Amino acid sequence: MISVNNLLKKYNGVPVVNNLNFSVQKGEVFGLLGPNGAGKTTTLECIEGMRKSDGGEINISGFNIQQQEKEIRKILGIQLQVASLPENLHPKEAMQLICGWNGQQVRLDLLKRFGLESLSNKQYGQMSTGQKRRLHLALALACNPTIVILDEPTAGLDVQGRAELHEAVRELKDKNTTIILATHDMSEAESLCDRIAIMIQGQIATIGTPAQITSAARRETRITLLTQNNSLLPGHDIGDAHFSKEKDGYGVWTSKDTANAVIALLNNVRHNEDKVIDLRVERPSLEEAFLDLIEGGQ
Repeated sequence: MISVNNLLKKYNGVPVVNNLNFSVQKGEVFGLLGPNGAGKTTTLECIEGMRKSDGGEINISGFNIQQQEKEIRKILGIQLQVASLPENLHPKEAMQLICGWNGQQVRLDLLKRFGLESLSNKQYGQMSTGQKRRLHLALALACNPTIVILDEPTAGLDVQGRAELHEAVRELKDKNTTIILATHDMSEAESLCDRIAIMIQGQIATIGTPAQITSAARRETRITLLTQNNSLLPGHDIGDAHFSKEKDGYGVWTSKDTANAVIALLNNVRHNEDKVIDLRVERPSLEEAFLDLIEGGQ
């Protein structure tokens, strides 16, 4: 659906995107993560045709972005990280403008879908940040795009707004829409994305499913255990389980070999004729895996 091959973009002779390669499959939610300055927004702008690359090739549904931009515009919906409309423009007028420009029926249903129907006559300059974000997303979906690019879509949204946007992304995925999502929110990426690429200094440091990325993290798995008689406390190392701390009656161990560590702990509980009340096994989070990569890339 989308292929990026050896993408190069320089500013003042300095590469900010350096021979980047990745592909996005049809119907996939593909996350693009990275620290500020990693090149995420520049990469998206090159894909969108808003910024000309200095090398490489981008193909979208068989169209080349540098040669067939007009065809790509018909299938692409974009919600920019920073976007602005005329201060005195109303949401309803904005929707009429976008749909009219593309020869589409006016999608007032989208204003209703994103809670903007009651604001249809409110000026853009009077809208809150969250309301503007929801309007930008509605406009991005106005022409039924098969590919949607979302750049920090939940920035500035409250909890309810974020939940509504996440639900909208899931609805788009159910319709087999291809989505590229750039975000700083690790939990958002982990819950919404089928695959994730983490960019560092203009290059991809790793790419895979959230589970693949977290399982490859340098940090150890945490095993938290509460027993009826607290027979394993005060804690100590048990086999492959390395004691970390005691908290609220729980013992916390870490291990690289999760299966053997859990077996060792449970064998000790049985040996002590104790009983397990609660057992939790937590692999490193996406945020922890992300921080490991950032620290290793600097």
